[in-house]
Amino acid sequence: MVHAKSDEYDTFNNELFLKGFELVNIRDIDHLTLTVTDIARSLRFYHEVFDLPIVTFDGDRQAVLVGKQKINFQTTNQPHQPIAAKPTPGSADLCLIAKDNIDDIQHHLKSYFVDVIAGPVERTSAHGKLTSLYVRDPDNNLIEISNYH
Repeated sequence: MVHAKSDEYDTFNNELFLKGFELVNIRDIDHLTLTVTDIARSLRFYHEVFDLPIVTFDGDRQAVLVGKQKINFQTTNQPHQPIAAKPTPGSADLCLIAKDNIDDIQHHLKSYFVDVIAGPVERTSAHGKLTSLYVRDPDNNLIEISNYH
C-alpha cells in the first residue's frame, strides 16, 4: 500500500488524493476506547443510564455493547499496549443512537440525575437528520444521545 506524505493531506481533493493510491476497504467500527479515571464507575454509568450490556473479554477486561460495537474503558496507567499517544479522560465526543422518543430520553436522564447540557437540537448525522441531547459522563466526555426522524 502506498502512503501519502503529510503535505498531500493538507488540501483534501478526492481526485488528487485517490490518484495512485490503493484503497483500504474499511467496513465498520468494531470498538472505541474511552480513557477514564475509574473503569467500574464508567461501566456502571453506561450500563445503568444507557442500558448498555456489560461484556467481559480477554479474561477480566470489561466493556459495554452498543449494537454490534463496543466501548472499551482504560485508565492512563492501563497495562495493555499500544494505547493512544495522549490518553486523557474527558477528551471524547461520541454519539449514541436511541430508538426512544427524545422527550422520554430527557425524562429518563433526569431520573438518573444526569444533566442535559444542550438540546434537544436538530443535527445531521451519517445517516440523515436526527434530534440530539448532550450530556457528560462521569469523566466529562461529551455524549450525544440522538434519534432519527
